[in-house]
Amino acid sequence: MGRREHQLFCAQRRKDMLSALALVFLVGLMMAAICQRFHLPRIIGLLLTGVVLGPYVLDLLDVSLLSISSELRQIALIIILLKAGLALDLADLKKVGRPAIMMACVPACFEMLAFFLFAPYLLNITGSEAAVMGAVLAAVSPAVVVPRMVQLMEMKYGTSKQIPQLIMAGASCDDIFVIVLFSTFVNMAQGENAHLMDFANIPISIVLGTALGAITGFILSLFFETAYAHRHCVRNSTKVVIVLGTAFMLMAIEAWTSGIVSISGLLAVVSMACVIKMKSIAFVSKRLSDKLGKLWIAAEVILFVLVGAAVDIRYTMDAGPAAVIMILIALLFRAVGVWLSLAGAQFNLKERLFCMIAYLPKATVQAAIGSVPLAMGLPCGKIVLSVAVLSILITAPLGAAGMDLSYKYLLTGEETT
Repeated sequence: MGRREHQLFCAQRRKDMLSALALVFLVGLMMAAICQRFHLPRIIGLLLTGVVLGPYVLDLLDVSLLSISSELRQIALIIILLKAGLALDLADLKKVGRPAIMMACVPACFEMLAFFLFAPYLLNITGSEAAVMGAVLAAVSPAVVVPRMVQLMEMKYGTSKQIPQLIMAGASCDDIFVIVLFSTFVNMAQGENAHLMDFANIPISIVLGTALGAITGFILSLFFETAYAHRHCVRNSTKVVIVLGTAFMLMAIEAWTSGIVSISGLLAVVSMACVIKMKSIAFVSKRLSDKLGKLWIAAEVILFVLVGAAVDIRYTMDAGPAAVIMILIALLFRAVGVWLSLAGAQFNLKERLFCMIAYLPKATVQAAIGSVPLAMGLPCGKIVLSVAVLSILITAPLGAAGMDLSYKYLLTGEETT
């Protein structure tokens, strides 16, 4: 290809990328607005936009955009996790310590148990394949849950008992727990043995991620304070860019060290934001949170439209009624796990019910790892992907709508206490 042809090719790709982004934003926002008009969660409109515009229906999104879809989704998730960290109070987290730890693993274990017990009979797969499927399906979606918990904290619903903080902390650790188990079960399905170190990576990842984020947050806070002391005032907009860049670096560190030591980049991001809030005056952390909230308007559209675009709708046709029954059974087991996790906590029946609803949605993790067994050539790959796709289409709207429609009735607002 000559220089002239290469320039024309690059120019055409830029135009295709821009037209694809235009469709993502304009159609996505329009569909979200239509859903809001009918009192439905915005996420439903955004997911539908992605499914329809994506490569498996109308195929209107350029491959150059889809090729960086996972990176764009990760950036969007980082933005909402930073906002979540700036909204968290460490004193509140200490009050819900034990239930938060239980919520990070017990509901997922119960859901995986449901797949292990029932999937071999309903879906005609082996026990090890059922374990792989359970690990794919067991993760709650922080992309759906975290924005709503941040909103509840801002509106002061359930905050007197730290319910949003509890759900947010549990959902953040839940993914780490499930992804580590997924890797172990995939190896077992391929005939390899599980090692003790595989399970030890779960607490190691949580501890190292939290510590790395805390140290990074402290250094950033020190930098901002030193700059201010020397009359070099760093604007809040610039602080947001610095914090975002540092968050990207924390996520990169997780990838760099993956073969050496397990570190949770997501927890590092949340931990960094928590320490920045703790070390900053309230006005500064509020301004940073507000600016991240404005970025989230665009990031939310990108995140859920591209999650929808990753959903291969064709596989839902292969799943059949048995897959729907299996998903519903697993959700019931998950609800029992949530109930047991809250044993001893001072929550009433309505508050426990809200926690169960908040732990329903699945989206980002299933979109990310649902196709891995198929790509690895496992016999269960196609059925795992089918059930993963179906779970996103059922639980993401169901959980989002459940939280949006029920919080006023199930949680107590501080202004009414």
